[in-house]
Amino acid sequence: MSGVADTLKHMSDALSGWGLWIALIGACLGTYFCRAIGVCLSQSINQDSEIFRWLAAVTYAMVAALTVRLIMMPLGLMATVPLWIRILICALAIAVMVSKLTKRLVLALLTGTLLMVGYGVIR
Repeated sequence: MSGVADTLKHMSDALSGWGLWIALIGACLGTYFCRAIGVCLSQSINQDSEIFRWLAAVTYAMVAALTVRLIMMPLGLMATVPLWIRILICALAIAVMVSKLTKRLVLALLTGTLLMVGYGVIR
């Protein structure tokens, strides 16, 4: 066997049976440990600081970039929907969201989802 095949077989053996449960428990402990540290430090953090404004800007930019990528270069079933329909559904969902001054995010998400499902059913 080649080195890669040996490594994959070893990983497969390690993640079978109890190995999978140990990996899951380790991931949970690591996640909750980091969350506990965040809770403990949250009292001493200024949310209006420059670093948090920068983090918020980066977060919004990443969400926007991933959304554009999903619309322009989708994978899987979404790739079977023509680009103009994806853009039209996105524009309609945005129109619903900005139609009133109050926040309508849930209604906009529901609109986009139902239009995409409706297209799939009709097609």
